[in-house]
Amino acid sequence: MDQDEKEFIAYKAYVDLWAAENPIKTNKLMALLIVNGLLVSALQIGGRSHIADWPVFAAGAVFSAIWIMSIGRTTLFQKVWRIKAIELSKRHAEDPRFQLLDTDVAKLAVPGWLRLAGGVSSKYYLMGTPVLLSLAWIIGLIFIILK
Repeated sequence: MDQDEKEFIAYKAYVDLWAAENPIKTNKLMALLIVNGLLVSALQIGGRSHIADWPVFAAGAVFSAIWIMSIGRTTLFQKVWRIKAIELSKRHAEDPRFQLLDTDVAKLAVPGWLRLAGGVSSKYYLMGTPVLLSLAWIIGLIFIILK
């Protein structure tokens, strides 16, 4: 097996690893939203929030903070796999097999509304959601303690 074939196998593995992170990120985000929804529901059962609800607020803040690290780790490795694949693709720019991640020209053929909706980088909502939720829980905790 020549060097090009070995590098193509490595490239394909990196692309596969990169692609495999997408459903993991989606599942983690959905779990974050479900857990936060359940915590909000627990608060609603008791009516108005009061100091006795502090464990729910603390749990929401802790769970959301843990998700920041969990989703961050998954996103980190997805970036690592993409960088490694792109490094190999640059060494083989003339070989179309190494250009799977080069989608810039193909994106132009997609309707503008879809490019706009799908063009939002997942890093904003993947990392932003748990950060905002964690802050909301911390603010809520401070509010009920000071109330």
